[in-house]
Amino acid sequence: MVASRTSVADDVRLSEVESNRFEDSPTRKKPKLQGMFPFVRWEMAAALGVFIIFLIGLCSIYLTMPAAEYDKIKLPRTMSDLRMLKDNLAMYANDHPAQFILGYCSTYIFMQTFMIPGTIFMSLLAGALFGVLRGLILVVFNATAGASSCYFLSKLIGRPIVSWLWPEKLRFFQGEISKRQEKLLNYMLFLRVTPTLPNLFINLASPIVDIPFHVFFLATLVGLIPASFITVKAGLALGDLKSVKDLYDFKTLMVLFLIGSVAIFPTLLKRKRTYE
Repeated sequence: MVASRTSVADDVRLSEVESNRFEDSPTRKKPKLQGMFPFVRWEMAAALGVFIIFLIGLCSIYLTMPAAEYDKIKLPRTMSDLRMLKDNLAMYANDHPAQFILGYCSTYIFMQTFMIPGTIFMSLLAGALFGVLRGLILVVFNATAGASSCYFLSKLIGRPIVSWLWPEKLRFFQGEISKRQEKLLNYMLFLRVTPTLPNLFINLASPIVDIPFHVFFLATLVGLIPASFITVKAGLALGDLKSVKDLYDFKTLMVLFLIGSVAIFPTLLKRKRTYE
């Protein structure tokens, strides 16, 4: 009888452990929480607080900048908007280069952190105003800083929204990461270079699947260079672009996948040797 009771107690404890492990899993399908939004109250307060702090900092920078025709400055949504913005900002950027770069960087990082669409237009603008080399340095710096900021924001409050929006994609991503722990940097480089997964998803999901920040940072810094180079270079010829889709034709995508395959080749080679 004693042995039987002990066995039952062990089974109950094992069941509780498995249940807790399932509850804590980031890929578990969670109900569409609290109505239609996945944040609980404290997470919503934290997200709002971080957003307000960033917004106050951004406004403070703009208020200290030299006077400009602000009615002509707006975030572009089309190529025609971008061309108009470039014409309006060209003289300002030449007259006040330091202030302009500060405002540009702040806007880019703000957009990247809070997943506001339009950073590709900011990258094109960098090419149009600063040329390829300076524009590339500026874009890679801002994209990496914004992605890193988004990483830490997601580490704080991102788990429920990623699990809610992309449960299947998150489960797939976690499985791939668990299989490539020894060559994780190579795999992350491949994802950054190629459009296999959206950068927005990578920024948000990486802390949830326990990708170390140093791996995330290095993969972002190096992996965004090829696509950023293509975008910045295209900014030199804004008049020839009709839409953002013109940037990434079949030939360009093949080049990116070729570069990405070089990054992931050591992982594939090791897997082949393991099977042999």
